[in-house]
Amino acid sequence: MVAPAAQARDLTGRLGLGYNAEFANSNSTIPNSVPAISLKYGITRDIGIEGIVGFNTGSPSNDVVGLKMFKNIFYETNLNFYFMAGGAVVSGNGKTGAELLTGFGTEAFIPGLESLGFSMEVGGELDNLSGTYALKTLGFSFLNAGIHFYF
Repeated sequence: MVAPAAQARDLTGRLGLGYNAEFANSNSTIPNSVPAISLKYGITRDIGIEGIVGFNTGSPSNDVVGLKMFKNIFYETNLNFYFMAGGAVVSGNGKTGAELLTGFGTEAFIPGLESLGFSMEVGGELDNLSGTYALKTLGFSFLNAGIHFYF
């Protein structure tokens, strides 16, 4: 008995529109926290990029502008397992800082809804939004890591 080859989702040349709420300014302890709008693009079968923009003009204001890179490392049927790294300029609580994050994640696709991807990610992050540098672990379900619809 031989298992069939896994047919992961090939996102080459596809643009995904969705959201991302991983960065420090989307934390519920930050006043006026916001998730960000996200555009995710498959450059090749293995490499992807995501642009992230979010803002709240209330007082205090809250903004994020970021970029994430993805490298698929393992393919399953209806699931891509990847390494990711990203960075952003974030503001919240009247402070502005930088945030870097890296780790591993999966993007799952439900059979019958092949254009809808649900991301989950784990890893670490470094930010200075509090005024000092903080190194933290991260673990995000699709509620924070994002959901994207691919065109």
